[in-house]
Amino acid sequence: MKDTGAAFKKLTDIMDSLMSDDGCPWDKVQTRESLKPYLLEETYETLEALDSNEAHAIKDELGDLLFQIIFHAKISSQKKEFDIQDVVENISEKMVRRHPHVFDQGNLTTPDQVVVQWEEIKKKEKGQENRKSALDGIPKSSPALKRAQQLQKKASKKGFDWERIEDIFEKLEEEVGEFKSAVLSKSPSSMEDEFGDLLFVMVNIAQRLKIDSEEALRSSNNKFIRRFQYIEKQFSESGEKFEEASLDRMNHFWEEAKQVLEKK
Repeated sequence: MKDTGAAFKKLTDIMDSLMSDDGCPWDKVQTRESLKPYLLEETYETLEALDSNEAHAIKDELGDLLFQIIFHAKISSQKKEFDIQDVVENISEKMVRRHPHVFDQGNLTTPDQVVVQWEEIKKKEKGQENRKSALDGIPKSSPALKRAQQLQKKASKKGFDWERIEDIFEKLEEEVGEFKSAVLSKSPSSMEDEFGDLLFVMVNIAQRLKIDSEEALRSSNNKFIRRFQYIEKQFSESGEKFEEASLDRMNHFWEEAKQVLEKK
């Protein structure tokens, strides 16, 4: 059996060496602010690895993400605020506290019951009870689609939502009409505003159907990449120039890509 503790200590020792007086010149000058882009980058690279479902890639990216966490903890340790041990102990205590049905008492049998209990426990934790709005606590830096879905989820719990999904589709048609009018007006600000409203309603539909809007768009992005690269490959093999081809010719390969790639 692997010694997880020893492996974790080895990594934190490496971090200590990098940040020591004789350590790495680059690492030593990093700040919380300067590391933000790397944390975000490693998070998205981890998501990409998860999409690939390749164990080696997932292992590699999880390691990079873990190192970012240890990096931030080391900076906080130098500021004499907290260290990585505090981080681990804090999350351990939180997980035990939020899973009383596992570590204490209770008999929850469905994921939905666990979610309800989780939210109730969060409300009782320090700081939660002082929030003035039901929408407080959603990070402003979250991706826009994710944030929109979180906002609508919290509003829905307060009863602020359409009763029927049919009503949402009616609202969607209304927003499409308003967006068309904005396009015809040729007003950049109006087009952007109405397009945002249109997206917001689409996210509401996703929320109602328990579709993760951010994940759905990421999946569509990846699907587009696969199909577009298939078209590029066909033009390359045929000797045709992509940019000189007709749209009908491109659409022919696009439909072919849908058939070929969906069979794999």
